[in-house]
Amino acid sequence: ALGASPAQVRARVLRQGLRLTLIGMAIGGALGLVAISAIAGALYGVSATDVTTVVIAIGCTVPVTMAATYVPARRASRIDPMDALRQ
Repeated sequence: ALGASPAQVRARVLRQGLRLTLIGMAIGGALGLVAISAIAGALYGVSATDVTTVVIAIGCTVPVTMAATYVPARRASRIDPMDALRQ
């Protein structure tokens, strides 16, 4: 963070949060595909491979993650790097 502008710090923290979200979604999606046969009987009115449901879940997860990551990103951009190094 030394020499970075507050906007660059916020962008980096947001980028890291998005990266972790995408990794988690990929792992969860892979595990979900493996578990389709087990959960297919528990679903009512929706198929286990319903694309609309997956798109809606992704569409809700990514903005919520970005909003949740923005607060720590904003805090990180407000800290003076020299004060952080002293602690």
